[in-house]
Amino acid sequence: MSERLLLTGHSHQAWPDVALDGQREAFDDAALHVDEKWPRAFAKAERVRDGIRALLAEPDGEIALSASTHDLVVRFLSTLDLRRRPRLVTTDGEFHTLRRQLARLSEGWLEVERVAARPVNSLAERLAAAVDDRTSAVLVSAVLYEDARVVPALGQLAAACAARAVELLVDTYHALGVLPFPLHEQKLETAWVVGGGYKYLQLGEGNCYLRLPPHAYESRPVITGWFADFGGLPRAPRPGAVAYPRGAAAFAGSTYDPTSNYRAARVFDFFAEQELSPERLLESYRHQVALLARTFDDLQLPDTVLTRDRSVAPEELGGFLALKSARAAQMQAALAAAGVMTDSRGDMLRLGPAPYLSDAQLEEAMAHIGVVARGPGL
Repeated sequence: MSERLLLTGHSHQAWPDVALDGQREAFDDAALHVDEKWPRAFAKAERVRDGIRALLAEPDGEIALSASTHDLVVRFLSTLDLRRRPRLVTTDGEFHTLRRQLARLSEGWLEVERVAARPVNSLAERLAAAVDDRTSAVLVSAVLYEDARVVPALGQLAAACAARAVELLVDTYHALGVLPFPLHEQKLETAWVVGGGYKYLQLGEGNCYLRLPPHAYESRPVITGWFADFGGLPRAPRPGAVAYPRGAAAFAGSTYDPTSNYRAARVFDFFAEQELSPERLLESYRHQVALLARTFDDLQLPDTVLTRDRSVAPEELGGFLALKSARAAQMQAALAAAGVMTDSRGDMLRLGPAPYLSDAQLEEAMAHIGVVARGPGL
């Protein structure tokens, strides 16, 4: 860590050392038990589900797992009655998983209405107003991926959707691990919740989740794999009938590499040992983002070079700070050459801290940003 300043916490966080222990355990189980490894692998998957349940404060929650949020979003979409209600409502501020897939579906397949994500404070209300009797689902993020803005009043949106029998899918990829997100307090018991552990949870690739609301326990998604009937394999199939288990098991895929779940199980245990609770993580990210904002302001750079939205209060942000510049991509490249890892999206230079970074490291990184912003060619 002393050689690189990793301000990519909103995109990819460094793995704890125990992650390697998990990967070794996966190899050992496969080598020793061969095809009998699966009960052990399924136990690791259940530990991952328990980790997600704890973050959602829902001990009995139905959690489907997959390698990507895209897999899970497609399975969610395949549960909807799109022939009868061929309309989806979303925002223009969603991550590429939703943005690209819904854009393609809107090319002659479905009606997709994109509500402007800004102003954020009225987004939930405007999404609710866009729902009609032809709408199957609303799809929105809890925290916007471009600038870390927290979307308020999602519970009110959930109530509006439930009143019209419209499904609500909430993307929590930038929320879990940064903000406490108990579903009952958020009033999101009726919502589907999707996300993954590649970013703030330090789980690495391949650990994504879909939480089912109670009314969806009898769902029969069209797009699933043969693991969705794993328990029924000993029985002879009935011609013309596709069997489904109840709950999250109905959303299973097919044969997968369980190594990611072994790794994630160890990391969840590590977080518990280090007492990295949602409340403690919130305190850490609030402190770090505020420190980055304060040290950036101390640089006194011209707004035409690099600026930030100072009208946003710290509690309105998730786990990173977005800075605006017409030359964000060039700044990212120059910072990488100096050993400061950031990322950019359009005109946004994004700085993502993490619990393993010290205040001194964040201040050093900001000093590099000041040098780059004032440097020749920018």
